[in-house]
Amino acid sequence: MKTIVINADPKKSGSTAQLMKCAVKGVESADSEVEYVDLYDFDLSGCTVCQICKNDEEICKCYLKDEVSPLIERILSSDCLLVGAPIFFSYPSSHYLALLERLIYCIVSYKTGNKFKGKVNVGLFYTTNYPKKYFEEKIRPHLKKSEDLLKMLNGDVEIHAFHKISNVERASASEDKLKSKEEQFKKDLKKVFDICAELSK
Repeated sequence: MKTIVINADPKKSGSTAQLMKCAVKGVESADSEVEYVDLYDFDLSGCTVCQICKNDEEICKCYLKDEVSPLIERILSSDCLLVGAPIFFSYPSSHYLALLERLIYCIVSYKTGNKFKGKVNVGLFYTTNYPKKYFEEKIRPHLKKSEDLLKMLNGDVEIHAFHKISNVERASASEDKLKSKEEQFKKDLKKVFDICAELSK
């Protein structure tokens, strides 16, 4: 088994990164080979619609000559993809969306639809400052179309949202509330560990 773990947050030590580093431990507990990627280390652009990937009905490959194309090849040859994506202005980070755009576009045939024959399980973990109820009612419905694209990887797809402590909240919250939030984050780390261990089996 091979698993790719991606932190799609600009911060390398923030809440998203902590969750994804816990994901790595979950993967390792399942004896799966793991690769960890900080996506913002990449000079990443979205799809340029060169359409070279449409010339072959069998090959699923992005032909843009940059360091992201090899990452896409590794994802498509893996057994599991785990991504942590922060929510900015009601949408996941721009790097995550650019990666998703290129990953999915190169497996789509104009003639037959999805030409990807492999199977990649996916875990997508949002981190957000929005209150849980507001996120589920007002934000999550807008994300469904991009989430549904992950089903084209033919595996199991699990999507979860985790509600981190914002800097504003940290500055104004009571000590008891901060302690409660920190305890919840510990539970979130355990949940991510368990989910990722299962998806990587």
